[in-house]
Order: sequence, then C-alpha cells, then structure tokens
Amino acid sequence: MNRRYLMLCTLAVMIVLAGVAERQLADDTQVISKVPTTHKVVAITIDDGPNYKATPEMLAVLKAKNVRATFFVLGQNAEHLPGLVAQEVADGHEIGVHTYSHPSLSKLSPQKVAEEFDKAEKAIAAIAPKPTLFRPPGGFYNSQVTEIARQRGYAVVLWSIDPRDWSCPPMASVVEKVLAEIKPGSIILLHDGQYPLPTPLALGIIIDRLRERGYEFVTVSELFQYNEVRHSFSMFNRIF
Repeated sequence: MNRRYLMLCTLAVMIVLAGVAERQLADDTQVISKVPTTHKVVAITIDDGPNYKATPEMLAVLKAKNVRATFFVLGQNAEHLPGLVAQEVADGHEIGVHTYSHPSLSKLSPQKVAEEFDKAEKAIAAIAPKPTLFRPPGGFYNSQVTEIARQRGYAVVLWSIDPRDWSCPPMASVVEKVLAEIKPGSIILLHDGQYPLPTPLALGIIIDRLRERGYEFVTVSELFQYNEVRHSFSMFNRIF
C-alpha cells in the first residue's frame, strides 16, 4: 500500500513538473536565446550582412570547415548584394530576417515595424526561401514586435554568447569569449555587416577548438530539434 501510494505521489509530481516546464517553454520560446539540451550541439549565427568583403571571407571559412550557419540578413544589404545571399543559400546556410534597415524596432509604430518586415521579405524573396526566423536588431524588442513577428510566422531568435566582434576587439578576445561561455544548445552571435572585422579569422579557430571539445554545428532551426524540455513533456503525455 505504501509503495503504491509513493508511486502515485511520484507520478503526480512528475506531471506537475512537466506542466511547469511546458509553461516555461511556452514563455521562453516567444524569444529564444538558447536551446535546453545535453547534446553538444551549437548554432553559429551571423548578423547584418551581406558585406562585400566580410561575407565572402566568412563563407570561405565555413565551406572549408564544412559548417552550416544561420545568416540574419538585412534587406537593404540583400538588395545591394543579392549574389552573396544566393551563395549563402547555395552553400546550405539558413537565412533569417534582420529587418530591412536595422532600426530599433521597439521605438517604432506597428505600421513602421510591419514596413520593415515587408521590405526585408521582398528583398529576400527573390533570392532565398521565405525565412522562418527573425532577429530584432540589437536584440531590442517589445510585445508589439514579438506579436507582429509571430503573426508573420517567425520564431524570434536572440543569442546566448556575444563576443561583440562588431566593435573590432582583438581576434583572440572573440575566440576566448566564445570558448569561455560555450554550453550545449548555445546560440553564438557573430557579424559580417562591416569590414574590417576580426570575425573571419576568429571563426575558423572557434570551429576547430569547439570540435576538439566534441561540439557539432547546426543551423538554428536544426538546433530547435534538440529541445529536451519539449521532448520530456511529450514523453509524459505519452505515458499518461
């Protein structure tokens, strides 16, 4: 009797915890900065491009290392350099939206936010499949921005590691920051929207060092598939 009672109590606690985890996941996945997983997988994301010089250099590194990344492109840059976005797609990289002109969206009216999406989508549509990922410039957003993105079918993606490569620190600083903070499920933020940057040189070293630690590289959409919180909840649903 006591054993049966203990088992029922344990199952009840598991159900409650699963419900809490699912509610937390629903809140967290409105804006995603990392994926809860024990698998040693991470995503490299690259913002603000394409740039005439930085982007080709980074594409060359990724191709040489056989790594696919997620590029959050600016619509105005895609208009000016459509061939580079096409090359990103041809190389198997994922394309996300980073607005058209890189404004601070939380300061804009709903109409202006929608206009940024419209123009960015138009610029990308002629070159790449319609993106399903969106990253607000600077990571600045509010409930209005996330709701508009959701209505348009986007997952809002931030990051968990930011070496601030856009500020042009020493290349070693970029590498050290990433290596010091890396965890399973991390989303790494890098940039290719200006030149020069320490990023192309740092990128190859980051890839090599993380592979030495047993990490694999996936796109952001692929990283979502490793979400163990959601999988755990699904398992509880099957059991009960």
